[in-house]
Amino acid sequence: MAMGMHSTHVALALLFACILLVAMGAGPPVHASQPGDEAQLGNIRVVFQTSYGDIEFGFYPDVAPKTVAHILKLVRLGAYNTNHFFRVDRGFVAQVADVIGGREAPLNAEQRAEGEKTVPGEFSKVKHVRGILSMGRYSDPDSAGSSFSMLLGNAPHLDGQVALHLDYFM
Repeated sequence: MAMGMHSTHVALALLFACILLVAMGAGPPVHASQPGDEAQLGNIRVVFQTSYGDIEFGFYPDVAPKTVAHILKLVRLGAYNTNHFFRVDRGFVAQVADVIGGREAPLNAEQRAEGEKTVPGEFSKVKHVRGILSMGRYSDPDSAGSSFSMLLGNAPHLDGQVALHLDYFM
């Protein structure tokens, strides 16, 4: 999908300067389709520092344990540093580029090895609502790598189709 000139400028301006791990208390549950399906926000937070301000991410390891472990390893390795949002669709998503092609700085061998890995699809009953993050993938349900989207609005058409693993706070 083509982006307008404004969206392109916004996406390019949101370069990540630095990523920090922050330990905090557990947060509120994610919206689920039925009572009792709530997922609990874990203790680990990641802060992406952008030219527009900080974005804090929380993780749901009980919903997508392999995905969360993969993203946290990429963060610890610094793989998202100098990455950017390549897609911003108002009211829908802001999508972080894959670390293999989205960084301004070259990857080291360890970052590249982890960035080339994919994670198996971890689908749940959690609803795709504003504030949730979900993995980008191709038609293969096991093709998620390192790109993910912040939902800027509700996206029920993604329910059951894309793995959820994060929540964000601005």
